[in-house]
Amino acid sequence: MRHTPCPDLLDAQARLASHGWIRPKAENFRHLPPPPACTWLPPTSESNDPTEGWQVRALNATQADQFITQWLNPAIPAQRSLLFRGLPWPDESDAAHFGWMHRATCQRGLRLHIAGDPGQHAAAPLQLVLQIAPPALFDAPLVVIDVAAGANCVLLEQHAFDPDRTGGVQNLDLHIRLGRGARLRHLRTVAPAPGDRLAHQLHVTLAEAARYDQALLASGSAYHLQRTQIDLNQPRSAARIGAALMVADATLDQQVAVAHSAADTHSAVESLLLASGKSHAVLNAHTLLAPGADDANVGQRLSAIPTSGQPRVVLRPHMEIHHDQVQAAHGATYGALPEEALFYARQRGLDEASALALILLGLQRAVLERALDDHEWLTGMNLDAALSRMTQQHLARSAT
Repeated sequence: MRHTPCPDLLDAQARLASHGWIRPKAENFRHLPPPPACTWLPPTSESNDPTEGWQVRALNATQADQFITQWLNPAIPAQRSLLFRGLPWPDESDAAHFGWMHRATCQRGLRLHIAGDPGQHAAAPLQLVLQIAPPALFDAPLVVIDVAAGANCVLLEQHAFDPDRTGGVQNLDLHIRLGRGARLRHLRTVAPAPGDRLAHQLHVTLAEAARYDQALLASGSAYHLQRTQIDLNQPRSAARIGAALMVADATLDQQVAVAHSAADTHSAVESLLLASGKSHAVLNAHTLLAPGADDANVGQRLSAIPTSGQPRVVLRPHMEIHHDQVQAAHGATYGALPEEALFYARQRGLDEASALALILLGLQRAVLERALDDHEWLTGMNLDAALSRMTQQHLARSAT
């Protein structure tokens, strides 16, 4: 059954036709250009089943009534209107080209509403698992998560990629909106097949006194973009991102953009990258402190460790400050582990490979723990096991 194209889909197509794709040397992609526009177009005009390839479930069966899911098909005008309702149009940045492309090619959608109590946080946070798997080689899903005022939630977002179906393309848009006083701990694992090309864009907006914490565990592929945009435009809102990233003879581009425009807002961005072989990786952190961001407190820390070969790594911490009454700190470090660290680890009876794995695992776990402000969630939501497995896989590839 064919449907009349929606106006916003036609607008997105017209925008791409008139403005073209991301220009060479674009600021956001200066060091790692994305594949051409044709890469992000579906091979056919047929839509996939919007309910296929993902699942939402509560870890505690008694909490099943604290969230509502809606599976929507963007090919049906009424469902497309509901899916995109209230979402902003892509901005004018270089990365917006992925947003316009997504609008023009979106094939399946999910809206997830998390209930809350405006008076106080629940004694036990709602624990959710969101599993996303591409149903075909091309995938352009949209996820909208609304967290009600006062809600307290821990969300594990797991991406499953078929290693035998390499060469897939995924352009994901994820919008997260937190109500007043809400808190979301967001744990993400993204481990694509080596030949896959991915672009994940997250847009996070926070109401007054809301808090968003993200722990990202990701590995490289033929092309892999992880971009998170956070708007702190309400007083006492706060966000933290901690990323443990691994790339072996592949590419990875992490971009984190945080905008402070209200008083007493807080943000912290910390990323640790392990790179080997002929990898190409870029870590970008941009924090804007606008007029009116009184008493804002921000931090950036980007680090990379080469584990073998001659990887090409670019670290780009950047702060744009337009207000005097703020606290800000940033830094970047690149280099191998000191020999003393390996020496002391080997005193425990470990061989060199085991000592290296132990140290790297500890460094990565510390980054993720700081992001969540609670080490128990790493184990409770199985992120700790995924971190151990991916670290071992990375070191095994580095040794070949």
